Amino acid sequence: METNETLNEELSLQDINKLIAVRIEKLKTMQEANNDPFSITKCDVTDYSKDVVDSFKEDEEKVVKIAGRIMSKRIMGKASFCHIQDSEGKLQLYVTRDNLGEEKYSEFKKYDIGDIVWAEGTVFRTHMGEISVRPTKMIMISKSLRPLPEKWHGLKDVDLRYRQRYVDLIINPEVKKTFETRSRIISEIRRILDEKGYLEVETPILNTISGGATARPFITHHNVLDIQMYLRIATELNLKRLIVGGYDKVYEMGRIFRNEGMDIRHNPEFTSIELYAAYQDYNDMMDITEEIFSKCANKVLGTTKITYGDMDIDLTPGWKKVTMIDSIKEVTGIDFNKINTDEEATALAKEKGIEIPDKTKETRGDVISLFFEEYVEKTLIQPTFVYDYPVEISPLAKRKKEDPRLTERFEVFIGGREYGNAFSELNDPIDQLERFKAQVEARNAGDEEAGMMDEDFIQALEYGMPPTGGLGIGIDRLIMLLTNSASIRDVLLFPTMRPTK
Repeated sequence: METNETLNEELSLQDINKLIAVRIEKLKTMQEANNDPFSITKCDVTDYSKDVVDSFKEDEEKVVKIAGRIMSKRIMGKASFCHIQDSEGKLQLYVTRDNLGEEKYSEFKKYDIGDIVWAEGTVFRTHMGEISVRPTKMIMISKSLRPLPEKWHGLKDVDLRYRQRYVDLIINPEVKKTFETRSRIISEIRRILDEKGYLEVETPILNTISGGATARPFITHHNVLDIQMYLRIATELNLKRLIVGGYDKVYEMGRIFRNEGMDIRHNPEFTSIELYAAYQDYNDMMDITEEIFSKCANKVLGTTKITYGDMDIDLTPGWKKVTMIDSIKEVTGIDFNKINTDEEATALAKEKGIEIPDKTKETRGDVISLFFEEYVEKTLIQPTFVYDYPVEISPLAKRKKEDPRLTERFEVFIGGREYGNAFSELNDPIDQLERFKAQVEARNAGDEEAGMMDEDFIQALEYGMPPTGGLGIGIDRLIMLLTNSASIRDVLLFPTMRPTK
């Protein structure tokens, strides 16, 4: 009996090249016989594997036309079995000389694992109980010149899986399911916002100013204009220009680029959504955040009670809300409401061994943020809105009337990670100008993540922007959460990788 072709991890590059050479010779033989699989431009496919199995009836002789990649093959004289894989799953074919004819059956026996074939035949149940197709016609429609990894070993090298995602998708069905889930989540988010009257828009990826977030940008050069340009680090400022222009509700979902570190949560290009609604504030953004997360969970998992890693998480609306200062007090006992000067805050940081980065001013607000990151963030397992952030770390958020040192801003944390960021948007052009100046000062002092002066945005605000609520959500992190994926690379089809030599 001929067994499945295998490609074990021990195979050397020389061995692989030999296998490729054999397959190329098979291709040449087919081409010389005027049977070139690459000359085929179209196939009549009427059925897919899952539908064939699900619709099978014992008393019905149904003829189907199917196509897929050969994933396994057993040759047994006058009759053989193979499994083909299409976009919906796998299906067994029972291939016989009597049904195909001598010539076509002989051709089939020379097919390799990985070849893509088309077949027409009747559906039946084998003695072993497996729904199968008995082809009366069968042709190869694409030749696989490079052998696939053997299915029991698969791609163990994670780095190789990310680099060769096309092979990963062929070999690992669960990976394919992850990206199908990703598409469903994105569609659900759009449905939610569209039903609420939000208008989806597109704004530039290339900009003359890097703004809308605190991040180091990618820099490129426009040859015709002979100017330096930046890949966007956020969509915020352009979307708020649209609110000024008279749109009440807008959103954009798309790629963002940040020239920063790479780890299991960060990729240089990633997908985010930002949405803005006139006449709303950050409390309204809390409501829509809960709605998006809970409805997406129900859509793809059928429940709001999920598992991520070893954590059981409940996304049912009604999430905990706590101010940043109170969250620090809950965990450490330290009350920053009683610490009112920069000098007191800096002294406390030194006492607790909290290192203040050189690029950070020694202000009370910065120290509050550092304490939160050090002590609190990792403790927020169940969905939690942490709100009222210091103005020093929130250059685009509206100040709180009750305490101008704070802003109407929140971030949402789940499983110890941040998933979203929202403001009652700053619409005071005079205040915004002063905050931009502070960002420019930080940038001139060496902070490459600090924002730039955007005079056009100030001018836009001077025309008047209504009170507005804004929200940004990291789409990739949301998908990681709902697919129980440990790394952002597991939910990006083609993550950024260091080039191979």
